[in-house]
Amino acid sequence: MNPFRQLNDTYWVAPQINLEALAEAAALGVKTVISNRPDGEEMGQLKAGQIADAAREKGMQFLHLPMTGPPSPEQTEALIAQLAAEPGITLGFCRSGTRSTIIWAFAMTRSGRLTPDEAITAAGNAGYDISQLRPMLAAQTPG
Repeated sequence: MNPFRQLNDTYWVAPQINLEALAEAAALGVKTVISNRPDGEEMGQLKAGQIADAAREKGMQFLHLPMTGPPSPEQTEALIAQLAAEPGITLGFCRSGTRSTIIWAFAMTRSGRLTPDEAITAAGNAGYDISQLRPMLAAQTPG
């Protein structure tokens, strides 16, 4: 059973992945892998460079956007740009999948693709309660 949870048709999240999960992601059609986890956060976790090399060997793009708190405006913009540049399924991962869900919600609201409530609902449907971020997401909304 894979560890992937769908936030929408093109963005999935997962807890820390290993090389087997990466191979499964490639087999399922993932085009881009995004790490939202800093290297060295936990003993034994694969480093971003190791995952990047393995992802590229499987024909996937890789982006490292390590987060230790809410995403910065630069991280949010980098995700928006990556999603626009590479159509297809993107897999974001971190220790639990929560940070990857949060940056996705920030990107979706900042780009105007979803309202804060829609992003919170999608996250909740995937098992991530980010409702406490409603004011921060509302502040991202354009206009």
